Amino acid sequence: MNKFRALMLFVLGGSLMAVNAQAAPERVGDFALLDGTGDFHQLSRYRHRDALVVMAYAGSCSSMDTMIAQFQSVQAQWQEQGIAFAMIDSEDSGRQAAAAMNAGMPVLVDDGQLVSETLSLANAGEVVVLDPERLTVLYRGPIHDHLGGYIQSAKAGTVDDTHVMTVNGCAINYQARDMHASNVPDYATEVAPIIAEQCATCHREGGIGPFAINSHLMLMGWSPMIREVLLTKRMPPEQVDPYVGHFENARYISQQELQTLVHWIDAGSPRGSATVDPLAELSFPDHDDWQLGEPDYIVKAPVHEIPATGVLDYINVDVELPFDDDQWVRAVQFVPGDRSVLHHLLTYVTAPAEDFEGGEQDTRSIARRFLEGYAPGKISAMEFPQETGVFIPAGHKLSMQFHYTTNGRAATDETTLGLYMYDEPPKYENFTRSVSNRFRIPPYERNYEMEAQYVFQEDVVVTGLRAHMHFRGKDMKFSVTQPDGSLKDILSVPNYSYAWQPTYQLSEPEYLPAGTRVIVSGTFDNSEHNPANPDPSKELTFGLQSWDEMFIGYWTYHAAKPTNP
Repeated sequence: MNKFRALMLFVLGGSLMAVNAQAAPERVGDFALLDGTGDFHQLSRYRHRDALVVMAYAGSCSSMDTMIAQFQSVQAQWQEQGIAFAMIDSEDSGRQAAAAMNAGMPVLVDDGQLVSETLSLANAGEVVVLDPERLTVLYRGPIHDHLGGYIQSAKAGTVDDTHVMTVNGCAINYQARDMHASNVPDYATEVAPIIAEQCATCHREGGIGPFAINSHLMLMGWSPMIREVLLTKRMPPEQVDPYVGHFENARYISQQELQTLVHWIDAGSPRGSATVDPLAELSFPDHDDWQLGEPDYIVKAPVHEIPATGVLDYINVDVELPFDDDQWVRAVQFVPGDRSVLHHLLTYVTAPAEDFEGGEQDTRSIARRFLEGYAPGKISAMEFPQETGVFIPAGHKLSMQFHYTTNGRAATDETTLGLYMYDEPPKYENFTRSVSNRFRIPPYERNYEMEAQYVFQEDVVVTGLRAHMHFRGKDMKFSVTQPDGSLKDILSVPNYSYAWQPTYQLSEPEYLPAGTRVIVSGTFDNSEHNPANPDPSKELTFGLQSWDEMFIGYWTYHAAKPTNP
């Protein structure tokens, strides 16, 4: 029995009591939202299901409880038959309200109401049946608890049109949409400043973005794609769950900024009356300039010749340092020789007989002197927190690991590091502890959960966190068990991307008393529905190459007691 046909007969049986219209398939853009518990949901990632059925939720509607009960009744009959269910907080009641509902299905938090607008949800209790494969609406209308009998008579068929039924009841108020409809955001004074702040540092001539947003014309030309990447949360990159912790270098974008950009795009991206184009006036410092002035010491990495095509192994190199006495690093800047091929590099301070791995492959947790690294989008110098630094004992060296990706043309990379030193030792020495675990991910496994733990034996202060997996990585969370036994989440990366792996710098460092257990948890998606998965048929274990996997949570910290009083 075709599940789409059965579900349509179920919800369309209301034609006995309402007018039923058919139209050509109504297309919707892809979208993504977090639910009340912070889990990530994207329409296109539901391709393992035959349909995603979404109901508009509005807490202010007096009949909402009845409609939820009806919707839950439908869910109980169909959720084991390839149909997924969710409610969407179309009134934007907020994360706390969504988390408290305990509805038995995800409650998607629609910050700014932009997804509800995209789905054209007009009334509380309105249901849309979505095809995740074709990104179309199959049904739009009410749900009735007496329509279950129609499902029993459904035998076969397909849904080629969008079936629309009238929905009565509480109207959803879209205040920002209506305001912007009558007063379209101004390009020069409202839109361009957001682009300059959130996008243009990467989307510039010579930047890592695939196109430059350096004029109204360019912004208008790319506006359909910009709208999509905003609504799917692909951009701005490096997004964390905004309700868990706060980080100086996370790319937060407010719902007001999103509404301004999307509503301006929906209005046709008007140029406005300003004579000067603010985006055309932007200027940026050269990526290769030293942002903190001339470094105290410049490290030249070996020259690497990168072929036009092929897959390259990681390259590990040691760089000797000329220091005759101990040194303390307060900041470091990496200047790639060729950003188009350097995917990332990592740098550790190592003893003369120590190699790059430093024991990480043989243990589940080890503390090391990590000198940061480079990854796409990392263009700023790394300044360590005040009164902290990375210690380089006399005679130690730098161990560096380079990962290159070919792009169709031969290239040469000679990366440069600028080291900025303390004149006097700082109070605290920075360490980075890896917390990991071994695993064996079965082929085609869509939700393979992992967890790793470590107990700190001394009082420490955590200043930064970094999640590391490869292409099958789906999400990662950093948590601590507090002295009273309660669990506190301090970082959540709900939609992990291998392309963005910064060390997130805590705005307020986290003090952990001795005996604190830190937990790294996460999920892998090794299924064919993971668009980044190079081979879902492969069983995965720990491996260095990107088509293998890793599961490591890095904790940057220093002892609570000063190293150098």
